Amino acid sequence: MSRIKESGSDKLFGIINFTIVNIILIIVIFPLIHVVSCSISSPDLVSRGQVILIPRGLTFEGYLRIFREDDLLIGYGNTIMYTVLGTLLNLFLTLPTGYALSKKEMPGRNIFMTYFIITMYFSGGLIPTFLLVKSLGLFNTRTVLILLGGVSVYNVIICRTFFAGIPKELEDAAIIDGCSTYRTFLQIVLPLSKALIGVMVLYYGVGHWNSYFTAMIYVMDNNKKPLQLFLRKILIIEQMNVQMTGEFGEDVSRAALQLKELLKYSVIIVASLPVLVLYPFLQKYFDKGVLIGSIKG
Repeated sequence: MSRIKESGSDKLFGIINFTIVNIILIIVIFPLIHVVSCSISSPDLVSRGQVILIPRGLTFEGYLRIFREDDLLIGYGNTIMYTVLGTLLNLFLTLPTGYALSKKEMPGRNIFMTYFIITMYFSGGLIPTFLLVKSLGLFNTRTVLILLGGVSVYNVIICRTFFAGIPKELEDAAIIDGCSTYRTFLQIVLPLSKALIGVMVLYYGVGHWNSYFTAMIYVMDNNKKPLQLFLRKILIIEQMNVQMTGEFGEDVSRAALQLKELLKYSVIIVASLPVLVLYPFLQKYFDKGVLIGSIKG
């Protein structure tokens, strides 16, 4: 079978496209490799800027220092729990909301959508939210980290647009066969929305995993704090150690400063690794879901 001969402009476009994509790839992957290399390299070499891509003076002192903390496993367990339960709640609220708003025959559809959009630009503020949380008895509870941010209006809009693109004939056929609206949504619409669900899991899951400000404001009990606050505490303690060791001489102070820099790189890896491991499994849904949700309207 003969191949279609490419014109000169097609070849030039391919070369330019290949070059641009590889430049972007290098820009994206370079910081990650640099952080990994610095986290397992000698603190002295890292502080002198002699570690770029390849680890030098291999050491795992940063990771050993982090994992010696008894609270680390508690933080990991809490963060995993908040991420899983919070994401499930987000899906439970966001998917039905987007589905309902995708129906043009829904009474008051535009009014509800207007109210949702207003909340994207105007929030109640930190102090009123704090007072509300406290009056509801949610202060210093695990529930507050799961309930707050239960729905993202941006994600509701993506879901609404996605569901609007599903052929209405499929739902009409299901209703003729005796399916109720709920059964149609659960057995017809959701199985066709795996790409969308994958995107929602990624968006909400990463948001819960990286969240620390909410816990810092509303949770005081160490046994309920997420991983990010424990990692933050480690960095603060090391910063204090650097300031205190300044009184014991330049060499001691330099060693403490180098350990602090090493810990910064190690903390980045410890906090990011679960998300980096999860992303490849959701990538195929991510691309497809975002494109469909953005094109249909």
